Amino acid sequence: MQPFTPDHDVLIVGAGISGIGMAAHMEQKSPGHSYAIVDRRDNLGGTWDLFRYPGIRSDSDMHTLGFDFEPWKHEKTIADAPAILDYLHKIVDERDIRQHISFGQKVISADWREADAAWHVTLETKDGEHKLVTARWLYLGSGYYDYDDPYDAGFDTSAFEGEVVHPQFWPEDLDYTGKKVVVVGSGATSVTIVPSMAGKAEHVTMLQRTPTWMWARPAKDWFANTLRKILPEETAYKITRFKNIRMQDFSFKMARNKPETVKAKLKSLIEKSLGDNYDEATFSPPYNPWEQRVCLVPDDDLFHAMNAGKASIVTDHIAAFEAGGVRLKSGKLLEADIIITATGLSLAVAGKIAVSMDGAPVNFADHYYYKGCMFGNIPNLSVVFGYLNASWTLRADVNSNYVCRVLNHMKKQGSTVVVPDLPPEKEAALEEDDLFDFSSGYIQRGKHIMPKSAVAYPWRLNQEYVQDRKIMATDPIEDGHLSFRQPGANAHTADEQLEAAE
Repeated sequence: MQPFTPDHDVLIVGAGISGIGMAAHMEQKSPGHSYAIVDRRDNLGGTWDLFRYPGIRSDSDMHTLGFDFEPWKHEKTIADAPAILDYLHKIVDERDIRQHISFGQKVISADWREADAAWHVTLETKDGEHKLVTARWLYLGSGYYDYDDPYDAGFDTSAFEGEVVHPQFWPEDLDYTGKKVVVVGSGATSVTIVPSMAGKAEHVTMLQRTPTWMWARPAKDWFANTLRKILPEETAYKITRFKNIRMQDFSFKMARNKPETVKAKLKSLIEKSLGDNYDEATFSPPYNPWEQRVCLVPDDDLFHAMNAGKASIVTDHIAAFEAGGVRLKSGKLLEADIIITATGLSLAVAGKIAVSMDGAPVNFADHYYYKGCMFGNIPNLSVVFGYLNASWTLRADVNSNYVCRVLNHMKKQGSTVVVPDLPPEKEAALEEDDLFDFSSGYIQRGKHIMPKSAVAYPWRLNQEYVQDRKIMATDPIEDGHLSFRQPGANAHTADEQLEAAE
């Protein structure tokens, strides 16, 4: 009987940062493996192509949101979506990745067939046609939120006579020139939208239920731009990246260990920018910094709009939506022509793909993470879920590099299946950790669908990039937890299989 030959060695789901990063790593580090990328959209870029609201930009610096293998060369380190898309397109074209991408292909289901040692993946085209593709390895770079259904805060806006828009579905023809806009929410999306719309709108009001910690910093990194003038591009990038990674780590730990010091610093920066317009209550959240992500305010753009009288922040609760705006519980009416419901995202696991093993559905909430990359007792599958306290791409780089190491190891020893083995008795002995020690609404709402994380490595999704990078790059692949075999056999190598057969 001939062994089953799949269509691809690796099927990458998603042509955003995670998927493109994996493809680039494979081109460089696992060139002997075939791969394909499928994406439900018509363009690459994922998040950066999906969201079209005004000012859409990174909330991390591009020296860490950029890849470890491709220097960020733009002058601004806080980049807008078009610049990020240019960066991704350059990577795809210079590394001949585009030929491997199929757009308009939505992954509906993925079933691991042990007899074939392969994933059988069902795709749906734009025309509703279903087709099957097979792969030895399934790499899920499909992001972390629901592309179809953002969080519904349950607002009844039927009485409002203006236009209601959710940032995830921004209409191309929305004209807000000279209009009054109310943005409901105070997260990163709102902090981006308000100053961006303020230039054309009559006035933009951010309506927050509770304040958010904000951090003002220049969009241009003088350190990075200075280094680029005196050092080779790659060297300057590596130094800046190292510096920014360390600063991210330091800032997060400082916020956790000395929250009052960080609070005072953040408030002082805002007060310096707003002057007489500063109101401490508006910028005093009921939680400590980095218990939720800190919102970035590049070049003080939000505060400049407030000082110019074009934007304001109101802290209150919504009583009702009326014909002319939003009635607050305080009794005040916020007049509006347009209401933006920036109320957050909904988490999704594995891109909402129906994953199964020999027909038995997989519930990821029943499985432990393995090194923040794979899952206990699920073969030949990896995923990217970025850091909460650092840039998403840092995890994407770490995981891509690790999977390439595993693929190369498998090819060298002649195995086709690898699974992080977690027997019931060992799983019962694990101490489960709080997967996400964050109070953000989208995190809390989605915890019940997320995989499990243990206190002890390797059965956890760690939040320590520097530690993860070292472990994933240098620890032995055969660590006593990964089991390698051929389909239908328990042998670790092909040689062992032959010996057993004799």
